[in-house]
Amino acid sequence: MTKKEIALNAVEALKAEYPYAICSLTYKKPHELLIATRLSAQCTDARVNMVTPALFERYQTIDELAEAEVSDVAEYIKSCGLYKTKSKDIVNMCIMLRDNFGGEVPDNIDDLTKLPGVGRKTANLICGDVYGKPAVVVDTHCIRITTRLGLHKLTDQKKIEMELKKLLPPEESNDFCHRLVLHGRAVCQARTPKCEGCCMNGFCRKTGVK
Repeated sequence: MTKKEIALNAVEALKAEYPYAICSLTYKKPHELLIATRLSAQCTDARVNMVTPALFERYQTIDELAEAEVSDVAEYIKSCGLYKTKSKDIVNMCIMLRDNFGGEVPDNIDDLTKLPGVGRKTANLICGDVYGKPAVVVDTHCIRITTRLGLHKLTDQKKIEMELKKLLPPEESNDFCHRLVLHGRAVCQARTPKCEGCCMNGFCRKTGVK
């Protein structure tokens, strides 16, 4: 079975297993997803979703966050970890959005990755979820599962992203990555994957299928 065939099988298997492919971070506005994703670094999405309602109630716009004191923002996000760095990134991110992008979240990878604290993973999430563009969000679940499937032997996130773009149908790539997160949490866990109950064990390289 070729890598392309494995990828297409994985798309269909995960689509059947997880029909509703949605981002697990809660947000209402594009900049809220940007901030929530920054907060999710080394923190669970569940914890982020507990923190952001109060933060977004206090600071409802990009302008308000751009004018906020870093120390005040830090108080709202302390439980997310790395709060000093994250609060500084959030304020500086919003300053740049206000001053350089007319108060709008950019719709492309190049501009998004100019923002403080924003890498390709976050940029792809914004492009896919907010703007409906083909995107490949390479997080730990994506890396682990696509490696086990046999789609690549890479460790560099950007190289994995580019390789998966070659293998996945563009219109499926964003939802596929959301489903990998769900599957990684429920079945294909890092330490104890539940291969016997996996919807992809018929073609996954980890199970010995060639």
